[in-house]
Amino acid sequence: MSRTSEDQSAAELGGPGSVLARQRRDHAEMNLLMEYYQSLDPGQGREKVLKNLLQLVFSHAFAEETVLWPAVRRHVVDGEELTALVEAEHQQINDLTTDIERLPCGAPGREEKVRQVFALIRQDIRDEEDQILPRLQVSIDPAALRRLGAAWEAVRRSAPTHPHPAVPRRPPGNALMGLPLSCYDRARDAIGTSAHGPTVERALAGLAGILLLVTAATTVIVHKRLTKER
Repeated sequence: MSRTSEDQSAAELGGPGSVLARQRRDHAEMNLLMEYYQSLDPGQGREKVLKNLLQLVFSHAFAEETVLWPAVRRHVVDGEELTALVEAEHQQINDLTTDIERLPCGAPGREEKVRQVFALIRQDIRDEEDQILPRLQVSIDPAALRRLGAAWEAVRRSAPTHPHPAVPRRPPGNALMGLPLSCYDRARDAIGTSAHGPTVERALAGLAGILLLVTAATTVIVHKRLTKER
């Protein structure tokens, strides 16, 4: 039986640039941030820790859905079922985090939703490291894992950092919406919560809409040119 990603050295996973090693590093950071959050009392910087955790979670998940899970579906025999499981977990995390972001600190039920999100993140990590990643590891060679890791990292660094429950979980829909949503999210992150009111929200939403239209138009143009070349 395949060994889990957690039990192997970076070299065994294909090197530090392998998608398996990159995934494991992110998972370890998520676990540390969740533990740190739970060690703090309310008012001790918990919200900043939560913000950092969720930004990591959403950029990480977007890279998985855009780059990694399509590779799993291509190379792993039961890849469709395995990726459908984690996509459902990602959707639940999206939905709960959307609720958390709408609730003020200290609101009734908010902390319970945070607890539920943490439980889902931990379950998602285990499903990936114990089930999906070991099967991918035996299906493709280390060089392919490193190429996949480079693509995954490039997407992760430019991915959305907040929940968007209505966005498709699979390409091409998620990839099409990734750029405008990433610009929107990163503008929100740069402005900060204290300056984030209805006027700013509308302006940022408008920017995202414009970028989405530009992206869609560009995609149509490229598709038409490729069709003509054929």
